[in-house]
Amino acid sequence: RYQIHTGLQHSIIRPSQPNCLPLDNLTLPQKLKDNGYATHMVGKWHLGFYRKECMPTHRGFDSFFGSLLGSGDYYNHYKCDSPGTCGYDLYENDNAAWDHDHGIYSTEMYTQRVQKILASHNPKKPLFLYIAYQAVHSPLQAPGTYLENYKSITNLNRRRYAAMLSCLDDAIKNITIALKKYGFYNNSVIIYSSDNGGQPMAGGNNWPLRGSKGTYWEGGIRAVGFVHSPLFKNKGYVCKELIHITDWFPTLVTLAGGDIDEDMQLDGYDIWEAISEKKPSPRLDILHNIDPMYTKARNGSWAAGFGIWNTAIQSAIRVNHWKLLTGNPGYGDWVPPQSFTNVGLSRWHNERISLSGGKSLWLFNITADPYERVDLSGKYPEVVKQLLRKLAQFNKSAVPVRYPPKDPRSNPKLNGGVWGPWYKESNKAKKKGSKKIQEKQEEEKLKTPQTDVFWLPSTSLKHTTRQFGAQLIISLSCVLLNT
Repeated sequence: RYQIHTGLQHSIIRPSQPNCLPLDNLTLPQKLKDNGYATHMVGKWHLGFYRKECMPTHRGFDSFFGSLLGSGDYYNHYKCDSPGTCGYDLYENDNAAWDHDHGIYSTEMYTQRVQKILASHNPKKPLFLYIAYQAVHSPLQAPGTYLENYKSITNLNRRRYAAMLSCLDDAIKNITIALKKYGFYNNSVIIYSSDNGGQPMAGGNNWPLRGSKGTYWEGGIRAVGFVHSPLFKNKGYVCKELIHITDWFPTLVTLAGGDIDEDMQLDGYDIWEAISEKKPSPRLDILHNIDPMYTKARNGSWAAGFGIWNTAIQSAIRVNHWKLLTGNPGYGDWVPPQSFTNVGLSRWHNERISLSGGKSLWLFNITADPYERVDLSGKYPEVVKQLLRKLAQFNKSAVPVRYPPKDPRSNPKLNGGVWGPWYKESNKAKKKGSKKIQEKQEEEKLKTPQTDVFWLPSTSLKHTTRQFGAQLIISLSCVLLNT
């Protein structure tokens, strides 16, 4: 689902926030379990953990081994949210994994766990395996053996980044070897995907795209990936169709033999034929996001948006070849590769073009100009109006932003030194009446499993891909600083 339909359209879930993916949102592993799949997760969760119901093992995974937060130390697995608010962040299912605290680099440790899962699972039984590696994300840490291979890169951040990515490459290789060794490979599908662009200040590189991680420019939102399977008829095919991360849900559910009910109301499309058979994608547009909480553009206004949209609001939308941005899209420079020099910021700004001064609206033909150098908003006002109307239409279905203030009870010092569920219902939140009755109601509420109650509609394509059978392996790498 789009962020505007989960309430997570602003920023990320912070460690100290009482927030998580809403419990009435059905997850991919929950749906696949209905189809008889074993479901396992290894790696980074980052979907909230303030109460037990938010944890991975309560959201569809049979097992979980990894971290709950967005980042942390690769070796000791500690994370500080602020001075004095630090804790351990390595879990096995619902408990801190102290027994696994052996100082092993997380990329290698997670790979070992994946190998263990594959060694103990019957390859004749369907399996969904979600692997969200911590790499490549700050803090930039890499084993010395990998750093040795990149002495020629003088920029230290870029050298560490290259070493981290090389270690990740080996991890994918070792997983593939395990798939073959334990009899999974010939009937599996492997998906490798990222979630955002690189951060040039921390070794990443999006050149020649504009912008960086955390922005709505192509450098921040365009990512690469691949799908691999020995079952593919078309190999080596480069798909340039529109594909969005929301498309994985209906695509993989259908591929696994499941059904997409009309009342699920998804934002994603089944794009399997676009990937496997070179057919056009059913997706014609992408709502990158609408964030009503982000710092408003000073010069934005309803007038600048033709009375259709307030251009002070941060948003971005893609329709066919057109991309429209409003508000403050974020840092918008073109940053050349810094792998060949140690020169500072002045070197990076040689390509700066001052298009942003006083603006709050941009239009690009993103197919002809993926580098977003030529703003066409003045030349094609009718196209601008059309995309603004589309934005306004999407916004009608947006739910309120979920971004609560920090909760002091989240401090790991109050939870045995571990980041983990802390939230308990406050007495003030309980209705007046008999105390015993109230407590019983609360207990029954916690025992009642959370169910899916709403989704957005999908143009669900029915595929004759049942020959892919039962085995489905998904390797989704959370490479936050994409190369």
